[in-house]
Amino acid sequence: MPTKLYAGTEVTVTDEGFFTDPGQWNEDMAPEIAREAGIGDLSARHWQVIEFMRTEFAEKGSGPTVRALGKTSGVSVKELYQLFPKGPAKLAARIAGIPKPRGCI
Repeated sequence: MPTKLYAGTEVTVTDEGFFTDPGQWNEDMAPEIAREAGIGDLSARHWQVIEFMRTEFAEKGSGPTVRALGKTSGVSVKELYQLFPKGPAKLAARIAGIPKPRGCI
């Protein structure tokens, strides 16, 4: 499996860049992953979604879909696409250090 270096720590990732072990993630890594994905500075709204993704994964074993994110995270689907263009659930999961949500292509 490939590895990446984030915040001075080497982590194992899938070919698409998702962490294979979410326990390797820490908050210092998120800005680096976001920049790598073409997102600038992470705002409070970005962090709201990232923290929600991690909580959902911890509770349910999978990240939420875009539809579920829009209904339960407190961030509308429209805003999700502004914060995380080109697939909010997939991109937010990658930045949050969790596996790709089910149903994401």
